Amino acid sequence: MIRYIIEKTSGVTVPKSSELKKGDVVEIDDSPHVVKLVEVRSPSSRGASTLYKVRFTNLLTGQKRDESLKGDDIFQAADCQRVPVQFSYIDGDHYMFMNTEDYSQYGLSTSSLDGQLEYLYEGLEGLTALLVEGDIAAIDLPQSVVLEIIETAPSIKGATASSRTKPATLATGLVIQVPEYVGQGESVKVNTSNGKFMSRG
Repeated sequence: MIRYIIEKTSGVTVPKSSELKKGDVVEIDDSPHVVKLVEVRSPSSRGASTLYKVRFTNLLTGQKRDESLKGDDIFQAADCQRVPVQFSYIDGDHYMFMNTEDYSQYGLSTSSLDGQLEYLYEGLEGLTALLVEGDIAAIDLPQSVVLEIIETAPSIKGATASSRTKPATLATGLVIQVPEYVGQGESVKVNTSNGKFMSRG
């Protein structure tokens, strides 16, 4: 059973379940947890409450936790520092990030980056590292990234008005659906929250 801390701390925002968004960090059972996914489930019967299905990851252990919450369930914001970082390089099974303010280096294992690896490429900026007691625990991706298409079916001339799509493999290995008029070798902007094509890069 999840234990909520309802006391509001002076000067600290206490988020409700209905206000949670991906990347928020809250306290659950005295440990910091980052929000990885939020799904809103509308009630099927009259008078029932909207439920929020939230997936958390424990920033200390990496353990995933799924909870079904009511909109007015209240959390305490966790003590977590956010710093801007750039993805530098891969060292074995660790991805190395550099603090763009003081050039500190942080490493995260591939298992800690589940669902994010296919958006990362060397030199990527706009990332935010979540630090707990000075150690990196997770990263937040930018809202979008620009990646090159390395494999897809030939583009169809005159298909600019078409809503038909085709699969395309991007430089990081991510496979997305792109419009028929986009061709191999082009760059595309991808939404990191849902993996969908946004525009040509």
